[in-house]
Amino acid sequence: MKLCGFTEFKSGLLGEKLGHSFSPQIHSCFADYSYTLFEESPESAESFLRSGSFDGINVTIPYKKLAFSVCDVTSDVAQKIGSVNTVIRRDNKLYGFNTDYYGFTYLVKKAGFNVSKGKTLVLGSGGSSVMACAALRDLGAKDVVVISRSGENNYSNIYDLHSDASFIVNTTPIGMYPKNGFAAVDLERFDSCLGVIDIIFNPSKTKLLLDAERLGIPCINGLPMLVAQAKQAFELFTSQISVDGLSSEASSLDGLSVAEIIDGITAQIEFMTKNIVLIGMPGCGKSTVGAVLATKLSRDFVDIDLEIEKRINMSICDFFAEYGEPAFRKIESEILDEFARKSGLIIATGGGVIKNPLNHQLIKQNAVIVMLNRPLNELATDGRPISMSCSMEKLEQERLPIYKAWKDIDVPCSTPEQTACTIINCLSI
Repeated sequence: MKLCGFTEFKSGLLGEKLGHSFSPQIHSCFADYSYTLFEESPESAESFLRSGSFDGINVTIPYKKLAFSVCDVTSDVAQKIGSVNTVIRRDNKLYGFNTDYYGFTYLVKKAGFNVSKGKTLVLGSGGSSVMACAALRDLGAKDVVVISRSGENNYSNIYDLHSDASFIVNTTPIGMYPKNGFAAVDLERFDSCLGVIDIIFNPSKTKLLLDAERLGIPCINGLPMLVAQAKQAFELFTSQISVDGLSSEASSLDGLSVAEIIDGITAQIEFMTKNIVLIGMPGCGKSTVGAVLATKLSRDFVDIDLEIEKRINMSICDFFAEYGEPAFRKIESEILDEFARKSGLIIATGGGVIKNPLNHQLIKQNAVIVMLNRPLNELATDGRPISMSCSMEKLEQERLPIYKAWKDIDVPCSTPEQTACTIINCLSI
């Protein structure tokens, strides 16, 4: 249960571009203070830190080093790292902390990675890299190697010198929304990799993490880190930790353990921000159920087939007849890519979306995949070119195994209202 009585406390997040931020949702789970996104240019950021209207603020890239230089007092951890991501204004002084250190430490422990064994590669050389290296060494890592674009250890010699790495930590923005689909390294070149950490949280699964899953390598994204550091920032905001001395351990709330609090809020944020993508046979009701589900959850609804028709300016049946299925599937994947990288949508796909294996990766990066089951004799076929030209029994035989391989959950179809409620119950935390 969140803490109330702090409505007068002004807080927020300072950064240059914050459209991808989940921080307001996270902090709303902790307390009732206001939490505002402050987008400031490099020219105005210092002035904002010195005289902006806030009592406590989080700081993200590219202003963490600037915040460190501006603060009157900094914690021991912030001094060790040389950057600040949480600032408290008290008695006309700015107190600076690095709660990312706590968040990252929590993330490594949650992943269950024993970084004292083997070599750990940290991709990137910015402020997050410095923080991660400090935390890794404090966790017992003895061989930590920073990979940068132009340093002694770089992306040109990484496979020659470090293919024996046990753990890989990505602190770069490569693969982060909206530039999804990229990874800094090829995981197949690391034969001894035991674990991958990507501190990116949007999308939920970057290409690096999708590659790790495909290769059977344990992996974790940065959302638990974001929630953990927010918890410690919240405790500073609400004076549960004194600004005079911030330890590496945060107190628990409401009698719950730290892990229960962080994991519970992480699950809430995942539910709020992941897309819900509906797959299943043509005519099973994905569009109708999706619209009802979007209304119930107050989310935007996207019907991929309707988006395709907007793009091609004709019906799908006419497009099939004139240009053929391969041309249609290409456009389908392009539009799916556009929406699948976003957050918090309800997306209804066409029945044949599973015919392109690459679409699975597009969907998986940020979604829970729900398969709708409806008996063959109840499937609608009007206006569906594949359904009208092929035996439904044969179509189901071909596609059902793929639907089952893609889905996270499957739901039997009844009325649209009941089916939507069943989905919500299945996904409720």
